[in-house]
Amino acid sequence: MIGEAKIDRRMLLAGAGVAALSPVAAQAYGPSEGMSDDVVAALARFRSSIPSNFDRDYVENAVVPFFLETIYQGERPMLPMIDTPLTKENALPSDLWGLISKDWRPAPEEGVTVFLQGLEKRGDDNLRKRIYFSGVTPDLYGPKYQKKVVAFFDQLLDPKFAGKPFMRHYLDYYFDLYWDLHLGVKGDAIPAGVRQIGESFNTVLAYRNPTRQIVYENYMKVREQLDPLKEWIDERVKDLESGRTPDPDKTMAWYWLKNAGNGEHFARKDIVFECFHNFVALSQWGNSIFGIMSRLMEHGGDAEVRASFIKTMSGDSDHANGSPFTPLELLTMELFRTISPNGGSISALEDAPRSFYGQSPYTVVDARFRRYGYMNTPHTSTSFDPVHWSNPQQFDPDRYKTVPTSDQIDEAKCKQIGFARCPFDITKLDVVDGRKASLTNSGFGTVFGVVDGKPLPVADYAGYAPFGFGYRRCPGEQLTVQVFEDFLRKVWKDKIEFVRLNLPTPGQVPVGPGAVIEDDIGFTRRS
Repeated sequence: MIGEAKIDRRMLLAGAGVAALSPVAAQAYGPSEGMSDDVVAALARFRSSIPSNFDRDYVENAVVPFFLETIYQGERPMLPMIDTPLTKENALPSDLWGLISKDWRPAPEEGVTVFLQGLEKRGDDNLRKRIYFSGVTPDLYGPKYQKKVVAFFDQLLDPKFAGKPFMRHYLDYYFDLYWDLHLGVKGDAIPAGVRQIGESFNTVLAYRNPTRQIVYENYMKVREQLDPLKEWIDERVKDLESGRTPDPDKTMAWYWLKNAGNGEHFARKDIVFECFHNFVALSQWGNSIFGIMSRLMEHGGDAEVRASFIKTMSGDSDHANGSPFTPLELLTMELFRTISPNGGSISALEDAPRSFYGQSPYTVVDARFRRYGYMNTPHTSTSFDPVHWSNPQQFDPDRYKTVPTSDQIDEAKCKQIGFARCPFDITKLDVVDGRKASLTNSGFGTVFGVVDGKPLPVADYAGYAPFGFGYRRCPGEQLTVQVFEDFLRKVWKDKIEFVRLNLPTPGQVPVGPGAVIEDDIGFTRRS
């Protein structure tokens, strides 16, 4: 609507942002400042679109930046890595900072997350990522985490929930698993406010538009609970340190504590930050489950996916037989490639103050509000790029049997490709948590574990993109794959069928970033 006036977007929104805050500021952007009648009319239309009950700080720090920022679609990588000028330093859309910082902006003195930290600030050889990875290496899953995950799915798929909308009660139980994995806390030990902030956080990410009332209300609920949440997490971390929490080594935070060294690159405040920033990463489990259920339905699902599921589970699904991946891993990986719950990896971009053509127009104008620009390196379109696959649209778990794995991308492989050297030095970090394990990386920067001398690699290939690329690849990838393997085992073992419920008015459920779905799928059990 605003664009109809054919005016400068930066001028409009800078004015609109201030005008939305107070009548005095609104007058400051009247015709006396040289604005045309069209500009004044457009500002009035923008002001009228913002509900009058919105908090002033929220308007200035969430609504206005939302309209000032631009996320550009980047190239599809030919190799599985992202170059370092595309930085993760503070690479969060500017309107979302108020969800994780009371100051509405980066506050590293209060803790940071590796997901918003530039490589140059992570310590030598991506140290921060390696410490994080120490808590989610595949060898930990069976003895430390699997029992919690299996109990979660047993609860979700209990017969008493048959024939009911699935995703609503998934969200009701999800935070028990979330906090149990991170801190060893579940059930009544999780305060109501901690549950509320998690759901509100996910609601904001799902609906996204800050001018919507549901986003505003949940955004402000997050801000109200932010300090109490950090204090609660900090106390639970102390419980892990002191041994007050039973089985502390069955939590991710315990491994971060043990392997943090002197804490320079993973202090306690950073552990606290990671524990609630993972609301973003693990929220993608919701739309992943919904995507799998949608495809496995007998009526209205995907026949190719369903046939592959039956074939895999009918055979020797859990033995690799000399391959890097078991048949069930291959199936789960292909589900993630095709569902692609995370559409891309966002990088921060710097506005070049000077170029070949002279000084940046933005610098010359000296705009009242800062612009924000980000680059999205796409996951979905890269996973379906015909450069990488001869049959990208086909559901084919066997495709990963022939792609290189991270342990194979060494100096020799990089030179074979045509590089003079590996883009990233290959080094290792030995853990100090009692295991014979280390964290190393491929020549593309992809971190992976080596346990008892055995590599635990990932498919280091650009055509497999759902978890990102190179040094930026999600460290929770293998944990997530293992979790969903257990979901598929449960579905097969209990003969579960997913069905469309055909409800007259299905509920709207926020299941992941940018994903609000109609909760119209349930389950039954085959006789």
